Amino acid sequence: MDRLQPNDVVILFASLGTLLLTARIFADVARKLGQPTVLGEIPAGVLLGPTVLGRISPDLFAWLFPTEGGVAISLNAFLSIAIALFLLVAGMEVNLSSVWRQGRAAIAVGLAGVVIPFGMGVSAAILAPDALGREEGASHVVFALFLGIALSISALPVIAKTLMDLNLYRSDLGMLVIAAAVMNDLIGWLLFALVLGMAGGHNAHSFPVAYTIVFTLAFTVLVLTVGRWLIHRILPWVQAHTAWPGGVLGLSLGLGLFAAAFTEWIGVHALFGTFLVGVAIGDSSHLREQTRTTMHQFIAFIFAPLFFASIGLAVDFALHFDAVLCLIILVIACIGKVLGCWMGARIGRVIGREAWGVGFAMNARGAMEIILGLIAWQNGIIHERMFVALVIMAIVTSLISGPVLRKLLHLKNPRRLDGFLNSRAFIHPLKGLNRFEVIQEMSHAAAAVAGLDPVQVEAAVVRRERQGSTGIGQRVAVPHARLEGLKQPFVAVGISPNGVDFDAPDGEPSRLIFLLLTPRDDDGAQLEILADIARKFGDPVLRSKAINIGGYTEFLALLRTQTEEH
Repeated sequence: MDRLQPNDVVILFASLGTLLLTARIFADVARKLGQPTVLGEIPAGVLLGPTVLGRISPDLFAWLFPTEGGVAISLNAFLSIAIALFLLVAGMEVNLSSVWRQGRAAIAVGLAGVVIPFGMGVSAAILAPDALGREEGASHVVFALFLGIALSISALPVIAKTLMDLNLYRSDLGMLVIAAAVMNDLIGWLLFALVLGMAGGHNAHSFPVAYTIVFTLAFTVLVLTVGRWLIHRILPWVQAHTAWPGGVLGLSLGLGLFAAAFTEWIGVHALFGTFLVGVAIGDSSHLREQTRTTMHQFIAFIFAPLFFASIGLAVDFALHFDAVLCLIILVIACIGKVLGCWMGARIGRVIGREAWGVGFAMNARGAMEIILGLIAWQNGIIHERMFVALVIMAIVTSLISGPVLRKLLHLKNPRRLDGFLNSRAFIHPLKGLNRFEVIQEMSHAAAAVAGLDPVQVEAAVVRRERQGSTGIGQRVAVPHARLEGLKQPFVAVGISPNGVDFDAPDGEPSRLIFLLLTPRDDDGAQLEILADIARKFGDPVLRSKAINIGGYTEFLALLRTQTEEH
């Protein structure tokens, strides 16, 4: 049986260790600068690749990262598994049900955010295919379709990270953006799978294109209907009778690898299979946020850095950098995505700056764009210049998304929590034993003070809660709703002695609960107050004092003191 020689094993472990440690160091630097970790992992690979190390010490680069032989094959296999697992957890971030819960607005943003940039990309590719990086010999149609897809897809993990950093993830705008990004990912990956089938170069079993398309569509429908239903039924049993989180982790990885094998066999790509299985698992209400977070961390801290750093090993970024092409791709990508999503948001009746906020939030590309570009390059659809341009576009759009949103939504000078409190809507202790009992208790108290119908208030807050949990973690929850007829924002505060399960990402029960009500036509109040709550009570000292407070006057004094100190 063929196997690696002892020296090959040394090189393999040395290369993996070098990649992982360098990527983690750069990722932590990016994180401390407030950026997604992928924006540190890719430069780490550029440093270790032909762009830098290959020029400074060609012999060391050739020894550490050989391009032929058993080490190269083993390293490629390991990295293939790494990116498959990354797509699995990326799929798990997709809450398919949230698209239907968000309704018209999410569907409008999701579709417009694909159609308009797709049309611009296809048009540009038809007008100037060679100038835009079509590989010699590649089909004009396939290249045009790929460019349209590449410019229309968003990066759900980067978008989610940006919204979390700005404390907007659990807001209405955040949930709308996430739901629309879900549609982008599903539509984009399905179209790309079909384009790969049309390209034919990746088809391991030489199925006719028509067969590949039929297999792909059938597999997609099967996984997202019957498969999703089966997984939803199986998860409670797995969680009840196996070790946590090993049981769910093993089930997820096993199903993901089987799906990867199938989609690779029909000729689209292994990654499409793992992504679909991730979507089916992540959409189950039985999958706890804490389990999802644990699995994400397991993959994100080990396998994802290895893959994204390896991108820098694949191509010389200095040699294949084309400033004009990079600028063209960046401009087309930004105009198409921002304008398309803004139009979709307006169709969905999102008003003012929030509509533009949806557009700029959806403009972040990040990891997904890079993965698509890499697969297209490996399959002979684009050449190195275009791949480099796509990587740079993904990095730039991810970098600008957060700062633009912060400025656009006026998050620097927000309306603050303490300006909208009322002593008669301060409940300590709460009597409710679950989140819906607490919502009922707080809604009736808030309605009595604000002069609203308590049944309507409760119904609106419950409806929003069912769209996605409002537990933000660290024992804090912010159930909220927008209401017709409300003149100004209103916040009720409740303190639970033992905590209430709001399905927070950290799994901790919420003891400090804020019921946030805002006017329907106020496009900034909810975002600003929710961000203020998250920022204030992210401080463990303040949070502990608030949970153990004696009454409303002490609570208000605590907030005012903290505000003056900052």
